Amino acid sequence: MLLTYRAFKRRTHAKKLRITTPNGIDESSYVRIGGIDQWISIRGEDLANPVILEIHGGPGASNLVFTPLTRAWERHFTIVRWDMRGAGKTFAAGGPAEQGEMTLDRLHEDALEVTEHIRARLGVAKVLLVANSFGTVTGLRLARSHPELYSAYVGTDQNIIAGGRDTSSYEALLARLEKAGKKRERAKVAAMGPDRSAWSGHEWAEYAKTVVTTDPLTYDTMKTVVIRSLWFSPFHNLRGLRTYMKGMNFSEQLGPQAITIDERAEGTTFRLPFFLFQGDSDVLTPPEPARRFYEEVTAPVKDFALITGASHFASFREPDQFLKLMLGKVRPVVTGEAVGH
Repeated sequence: MLLTYRAFKRRTHAKKLRITTPNGIDESSYVRIGGIDQWISIRGEDLANPVILEIHGGPGASNLVFTPLTRAWERHFTIVRWDMRGAGKTFAAGGPAEQGEMTLDRLHEDALEVTEHIRARLGVAKVLLVANSFGTVTGLRLARSHPELYSAYVGTDQNIIAGGRDTSSYEALLARLEKAGKKRERAKVAAMGPDRSAWSGHEWAEYAKTVVTTDPLTYDTMKTVVIRSLWFSPFHNLRGLRTYMKGMNFSEQLGPQAITIDERAEGTTFRLPFFLFQGDSDVLTPPEPARRFYEEVTAPVKDFALITGASHFASFREPDQFLKLMLGKVRPVVTGEAVGH
């Protein structure tokens, strides 16, 4: 019965995702990026719309599964969803042995290659960079170093890594576990210590999992948004879902590489419009550090907004709120309709 319902939902999603507009696009394929085949999907109802390049999180968590939730976005933007090395269909193509160098520097170079591919394929001078969760680490670096390629930066579930100095979310987790009487879990987190640079990839992933499962709103989002999106994805069969999860496990090695980054030392000057849209109840990447960083940012145009009633995965839990922010604050700037306002 469960598999029958899954098949019904997948067919329903596939029908909803059909793009039939005369100037629309719906294509996906492997493209040679960084020496390996990487999966790129391009969807939108009008090629005249601004082009978004998404930098997904995880690490290793492709955003392709969220396409049914973000169908309305495609009326206003052409959306490029790229499965990074170690993630989704890119991981599926070659398995662990064919992923090559798994470093943040390599992901940065891959992203630049993807950007150039999209500019050439769609004939656009710049693309709109939208990064979520772990992808915001790479997103900020791209936005700082290549304003000539990107019309704006939008970060959501924005990580602000402070060179290991900010332990507030770690301490908040210990307090939640203490209050809930979860002594064994608290002892495990306490034993890891606040110095994330000393954590292994597995410990880094276990910490994130504990944060998710100890916060009711985040846990609900995992079940109703993330797990449902995976289970009913029209792009993944059951084997594909297993491979998706294996890719996330494989990509855990990227986590510790980010811990010693100091975003302020890397720079708070951005030579392109800069936007942060954060879930107001996010405990994994809390809004307060993001807001503090935003206040220090210098950019030609900048804006900060909270997505109400949202935990982590804010743009996918509240896709209509996110779209409203994109249409009200971002699209007018990147199309030139409101420059300087």
